[in-house]
Amino acid sequence: MSQDLPAASSANGTQPVCPRHPDRVSYVRCQRCDRPACPQCQVPSAVGIHCVDCVRSAEQRRRPTRTVLGAVAVQDARITTGLIAACVVVYVIQMLRPSLTTDFGFAPVVALSQPWRFLSTAFLHGSLMHLAFNMWALWVCGSALEPLLGRWRFAALYALSALGGSTAIYLLSSPGSASWITLTVGASGAVFGLFAAVFLIQRRFGRDTSAILGLLAVNLVISVLGAGISWQGHLGGLLTGLAVASLYARAPRQRRSAVAVWGSVGVALGLVALIAVKYLLV
Repeated sequence: MSQDLPAASSANGTQPVCPRHPDRVSYVRCQRCDRPACPQCQVPSAVGIHCVDCVRSAEQRRRPTRTVLGAVAVQDARITTGLIAACVVVYVIQMLRPSLTTDFGFAPVVALSQPWRFLSTAFLHGSLMHLAFNMWALWVCGSALEPLLGRWRFAALYALSALGGSTAIYLLSSPGSASWITLTVGASGAVFGLFAAVFLIQRRFGRDTSAILGLLAVNLVISVLGAGISWQGHLGGLLTGLAVASLYARAPRQRRSAVAVWGSVGVALGLVALIAVKYLLV
């Protein structure tokens, strides 16, 4: 705690002043650099007073806290919240402008001429119930996965799972069939990828997976038996999520970042390669 002291002169006859505020006399010195620090520049610590410059320098040198999977630890689910907000806003726009669904939904017949549909479809939904379930699942899984995986890994998992869902629809549809021209929308492929990641990571650390397995089983049955549901998209998202989560969860400790980066790139290129093969065969 600083204390007012009577004016005194330094060895050269001048009063000590704060380096950042030369017009302010200060007899309190930083415990690290021994420079005077005025009240505005003083930062209390367990071992006395530090100046703001030393505190900033120490923060820059401090290593970030990392999770058990090697990601930079975060305390919130900012990406998850942003995705939910984006889907809700897009749904409102869909209600105001129905043509948005046909312009950005996914259909194999126009997939290659309008490739943005592989991802844009994940922000569209067919009904309020469809939106509500996907956003609930996204929040439940995302709020658990994002702090564990870190922001960019979680965003990559979500995007690649969405891409995997659309890719599966494209691969499992045949020109001339009804599925080739059927429009599909929804974040379900990405959500199934998150389901897969939760299962794999829980299993990786020896935790109970019965709840997520039950949820997966029920949703897979609904996907296959339900009318108007794209089981292909769900399956593609699930398999892609398993592949990406395996890379993140099982990477060697010393190479986690490199495996995560290049593994994500590899999965993306693999999906693109499958699309290209399908295009050449039809």
